[in-house]
Amino acid sequence: MTAPALLSVLGVQLEVQHIPMDNLTDSSAKMPAFVFLHEGLGSVALWKDWPSQICQSLGCEGWVYSRQGYGQSEGISDVRGAGRLAADYMHREALEVLPALLKTLEITKPLLVGHSDGGTISLIHASQFSVAGCVVLAPHVMVEDISVRAISQARDNFEQIKPRLAAFHKDVDVAFWQWCDVWLSEAFQHFDIRPLLHKIQSPLMAIQGTHDLYGTMAQIDEIAARAPQTQLVKLKNCGHSPHKDQAEEVLQALKYFSSSLGKIQRH
Repeated sequence: MTAPALLSVLGVQLEVQHIPMDNLTDSSAKMPAFVFLHEGLGSVALWKDWPSQICQSLGCEGWVYSRQGYGQSEGISDVRGAGRLAADYMHREALEVLPALLKTLEITKPLLVGHSDGGTISLIHASQFSVAGCVVLAPHVMVEDISVRAISQARDNFEQIKPRLAAFHKDVDVAFWQWCDVWLSEAFQHFDIRPLLHKIQSPLMAIQGTHDLYGTMAQIDEIAARAPQTQLVKLKNCGHSPHKDQAEEVLQALKYFSSSLGKIQRH
């Protein structure tokens, strides 16, 4: 795994890390590049070595990046004022920033692996662009009361969790408040990408934990109801981070998904 570097995308310096294939085989040469999209408070560093473990296990290359304001990426001026994110921020990430990043990296048909907000961004992107596959962990296709309550609690406890988050972001206040403020805004309460889901043509897997404090099983059930090719994975004793709480189960699910990419047909 190479060291993270800054890459200019649409005039913004984004932190990007490459995970090269160590041993190229005939099967790995046919594998798409995995692109990992982090959660609302995530970053390259917060993934830790999980993307590398996945790529090594599956024999593929991978790319990890931090969105603007997260990790070591360029910050946002006046994040709680003029720089505040709009309610459609995930659409912009999916339809403008991610395509520009992929073009810069010369990736034409990635396999997207997105967690939470990153999962939502992956779904929006896959509804409009061709991808090899899409795996979403605890995504948000609509706003639920459980999500608002959990984020409100995080806001109230920010000073307590700030030192822990600071280890993963050069400006923890920007990282936290850009996420918190938009999610708790009145405009965002109407966020709903369900009307886009039927446009996803690629193979799709949605993973959710039964003890997720940020969303219920309705999130991935709604995906399957609109994109019938969806493979659902519901994990017991699992919270909002399936790749951490049930790492082996998620790895096995990804192995199955990647091995069947050429076999999955949309009904």
